[in-house]
Amino acid sequence: MNNVNPTQTSPASVNAPATPAAAPPHPARELWSYFSQNRGAVIGLAIIIVMVLAALFADFIAPHSPIEQFRDATLVPPAWQVGGSSKFLLGTDPVGRDMLSRLIHGARLSLIIGLVSVTLSLAIGILLGLAAGYFRGVVETAIMRLMDVMLALPSLLLAVAVVAILGPGLMNAMYAIAIVMMPHYARQTRAAVIGEMSRDYVNASRIAGAGPLRIMFNCVLPNCLAPLIVQATLGFSEAILDAAALGFLGLGAQPPTPEWGSMLASAMEFIQSAWWVVTFPGLAILISVLAFNLMGDGLRDALDPKLKR
Repeated sequence: MNNVNPTQTSPASVNAPATPAAAPPHPARELWSYFSQNRGAVIGLAIIIVMVLAALFADFIAPHSPIEQFRDATLVPPAWQVGGSSKFLLGTDPVGRDMLSRLIHGARLSLIIGLVSVTLSLAIGILLGLAAGYFRGVVETAIMRLMDVMLALPSLLLAVAVVAILGPGLMNAMYAIAIVMMPHYARQTRAAVIGEMSRDYVNASRIAGAGPLRIMFNCVLPNCLAPLIVQATLGFSEAILDAAALGFLGLGAQPPTPEWGSMLASAMEFIQSAWWVVTFPGLAILISVLAFNLMGDGLRDALDPKLKR
């Protein structure tokens, strides 16, 4: 009887090539995989893409100039209503300007306001938060107490105060909105930096001779960007809403600029006789703010490792 060694392997099994390990998915593909699981986030992203395309090609999409006045066509109702015209699909405002053209160009203005305001507030907030989280002590106390004072005031009241000092106008409204949102980025950056400073890679970089600026910007900041990206996405909706509020109060974009908030302010007296001059700008603000909030929630879920299974 022959004894077979159970540990003995055949030559074929020894020479068989090892099965290669599956390559990890690309970070962008993995992010989209988690992001696409949230149906609301995908809908928000689709709306934002439509807004961006409308803003980029507003000069070609809009049927008329946003400031062109048709004196013989004031307060024309939408095309599907009695008395409407196919020339003005969404009707005209009290001075005869096409509502659809003003809404399309208003999307461009709202995205510009959000981009400029969020970029300014994010850049300054990151710098202040990095300094507070890295140096601690007196620097942290001075920066964070200033941020606490700014957060103690209602955001719209603070924006109105800043615009009152700088003067009404679109650029000053962007600066005011950036100042209002800056404390949120500063506090979030500081909290993230404090959590990263105790990690081993920071200590290794310090032992290797890296200076403060290299540790702050090359080591710590890249690992703090995920929550800041989510906050910046949500900041777009806040910027659009604050810009509309300032425009409604007459402190933001000035007529005849096609800004949604100023469009609402100029049409309030016609709310009962011409519902479309108030409804369509209000819906534009509502849909754009909701879209950015939905996309921000989806990004937060996709970038948060605790929510990934």
